[in-house]
Amino acid sequence: MSHKQTKKRLVLLGSTGSIGQSTLKVVEDLRDRVELVGIAAGGGSLDELARQARTLRVKKVGVFQKSKYAELKRQLGGGIECVCGEEGLIDLARMPEADIVLIAIVGTAGLRPALEAIRAGKDIAVASKEILVMAGESVMGEAEKHDVKVLPVDSEHSAIFQCLENRPKNHIKHLWLTASGGPFRKKPKEEFASITVQDALKHPTWNMGNKITIDSATLMNKGLEMIEARWLFGTDIDQVKVVIHPQSIVHSMVEFIDGSILAQLSEPNMRYPIQYALTYPDRAPNTMEPFDFGRMNTLTFETPDDERFPALSLAREAGRRGGTTPAVFNAANEVAVDFFVKGKLNFPGIWETVARTLAAHRTVAHPSLDMIVEADRWAREEAAKE
Repeated sequence: MSHKQTKKRLVLLGSTGSIGQSTLKVVEDLRDRVELVGIAAGGGSLDELARQARTLRVKKVGVFQKSKYAELKRQLGGGIECVCGEEGLIDLARMPEADIVLIAIVGTAGLRPALEAIRAGKDIAVASKEILVMAGESVMGEAEKHDVKVLPVDSEHSAIFQCLENRPKNHIKHLWLTASGGPFRKKPKEEFASITVQDALKHPTWNMGNKITIDSATLMNKGLEMIEARWLFGTDIDQVKVVIHPQSIVHSMVEFIDGSILAQLSEPNMRYPIQYALTYPDRAPNTMEPFDFGRMNTLTFETPDDERFPALSLAREAGRRGGTTPAVFNAANEVAVDFFVKGKLNFPGIWETVARTLAAHRTVAHPSLDMIVEADRWAREEAAKE
């Protein structure tokens, strides 16, 4: 072997979204440690993607929407290779130059690229919930088979990952995911039906996209994270617990069988977990604001109210059933949130739609990727029924 390679070479799928933008700031901070070799986006912000490709001098750039391919090529001219569609994302994910692929593309578009990156021997950093919620069994199985790492980018899963530090699974009693509680933590249940989209989009601590902000208001986000955690850390779904922590400073905790609890704390900024995924197992200094203990003089915790927020019990049911059910849970929620945003459904209707769809689903155990995609399609149709 020649000298040890110092820079990690990164492919970033989903470079124009909020996670993508934060990742680029981290890469800028870690120029001596990380080199960006390829980027892709869904296609919503083509000008931004083209600007990034030119500024960052990447070797290859992809757009998921095939209809945007010609325009991307036109904007970039020669010198940068352009690819498109799912095949294009897979091509990027398998780039021989890449060591790690960070997947931050929303929805199911990142699923096959993630599996292909693993099969090509790349570590993957996962920011898209759908990958582990829908196909956790396949992804973690392939990662083990190809001896690659699946590194969490969510702040909660990164916290658990940091607290666990490869300790044996039989030492774990509970994984504790913290939740801000969203904007309706104190709202009486009888007022839920009159919640507007504008109300639901006011998140108390994080600045995120519409879908994830509404998922935080319903606690569906935390339900999806429970299923993710179960796969990432190889525990039982019943070992994954949720606690409300409005300050969003303790990002999550691990409770061990001897009663000891480890927590990870930092300012609520996605650049922290992104950086750890990119530098793991090392740590590196950065330009972030240091934590101020004097300013943060109160940290509070409370038990979530399952009756007012049924998302967690629905997620636990989906996690226990396993197989295709988590994919159905995820898809039904996506449809329900979309209907809520369009005014076709009231706020409690989101949970009701998911519950109704889960009740109609017949679980397929140990599904192939095609079966998962089919369950996703079925769930969207079922959830959309009046």
